[in-house]
Amino acid sequence: MSNNREARAAATHGRRAWLPLRLTTTGQRTGQPRQVVVGYFEDGRNLVTMAMNGWGAAEPGWWLNLQAHPGATAQTRDGTRQVRARRAQGDERERLWSRWAQIDKNLDAYAARRPAETAVVVLEPQDTAGPAAGQITAQRSRSA
Repeated sequence: MSNNREARAAATHGRRAWLPLRLTTTGQRTGQPRQVVVGYFEDGRNLVTMAMNGWGAAEPGWWLNLQAHPGATAQTRDGTRQVRARRAQGDERERLWSRWAQIDKNLDAYAARRPAETAVVVLEPQDTAGPAAGQITAQRSRSA
């Protein structure tokens, strides 16, 4: 376990808690950078968050931006990284939803207030996300 994770565990007295994430997306209409702070937890190298707008019916703007332009910048306490967003599906969604429910015991009650299923958003490091990842790795090895 890294020192940062140990420090977070000590600060939360071992409780599970979401952490703040500054996410910079590209505006779907404007093409301009847009920033938002959302909660997240780590799942291996991925960051996981929920596409919610205060449990209101509308999808949050940052999620609409990511659907149009999945590439983003994620800034955590551990640093900044380029990520690619995608919606978790099937068993993966259920597993990640369950992990978030351990953090927020009222998750299912809140979600029941929404007319549509809340998207579980996975932010994968761009060096491992999708088909372009192999190209990035190959380019790095050629330039080394």
